Amino acid sequence: MLHNYEEIITKAKEFGQVVISVAAAQDKEVLEAIKDAMSMGLAKAILVGDAEIIRPLLAEVGLPADTPIVHEPDLKLAALTATSLVSKGEAQVLMKGLVNSGIFLKSVLDSEVGLRTGRTLCHFAAFEDPNGKKLQYHSDGGMNILPNLEAKEDIITSCIMALHTLGIKQPKVAILAANELVNPKMPATMDAKVLVDKHVAGEFCPESIIEGPISMDVALNPEAAKHKGLTSKITGDVDLFIFPTIEAANIVSKALIFYAKFKNSGVILGATHPIVMVSRADSSEAKLHSIALACLLAGGALKNKEI
Repeated sequence: MLHNYEEIITKAKEFGQVVISVAAAQDKEVLEAIKDAMSMGLAKAILVGDAEIIRPLLAEVGLPADTPIVHEPDLKLAALTATSLVSKGEAQVLMKGLVNSGIFLKSVLDSEVGLRTGRTLCHFAAFEDPNGKKLQYHSDGGMNILPNLEAKEDIITSCIMALHTLGIKQPKVAILAANELVNPKMPATMDAKVLVDKHVAGEFCPESIIEGPISMDVALNPEAAKHKGLTSKITGDVDLFIFPTIEAANIVSKALIFYAKFKNSGVILGATHPIVMVSRADSSEAKLHSIALACLLAGGALKNKEI
């Protein structure tokens, strides 16, 4: 069980340096994060993009002059080329550089060189509690605006696969809603009921414990469950929180980061390989943590011969 990013970095380093393919790598902040990951022994990189811009940036951020560069100034082609390096096995992690998210994600889903699995892509966030409790994981606060039932099933499947790779043999999953009552006027409760019924029947993610609909207070606090007269196997010990909408997940994550001082990271799941797609608003620490999480997931998948 992982408690902090120091443990993530230490465990990721056990697998050796993972190769990261960076799409449109002419981005100073991304290169700084790559440099930090390389200096810690987490990763190596192949930089795809405009070499005339990238080469001066290498010296500026302190990357080795012999860092591999694939010259492709066209942003669309740079994204496709970077993606193809991953699909061909020359890299194990894909990272977005200075390219529009839409263009980048189209390359991920490209029918020829893309990283499709058939599952919906989703954002998987990891949060470090400053009080030293185990890491908690959230989805989906960065990709799917209003996921339907099928998308939620894909999201939970991808996240549980990631948690297994991270060493959690039986993840505890809370499918969140405003309360525990199933109400046709609240679609989140209806979806949760269907998913939990499938899980109980053994048709969905059997190597986990999934409960829902469940409110956040019950998920976090056994006393809340007791007060409501609810029996729960996960209350106070949830690994994965599944949010009903992107707004709900985004608001909670920002509150944890800015008010509660949680450290954070995030990767894109649902593809054949982990994808790092950081925001410019993310701190340098969050960027490094996202790379570390992706490297750990990729390293674990390589060990298990999943990629």
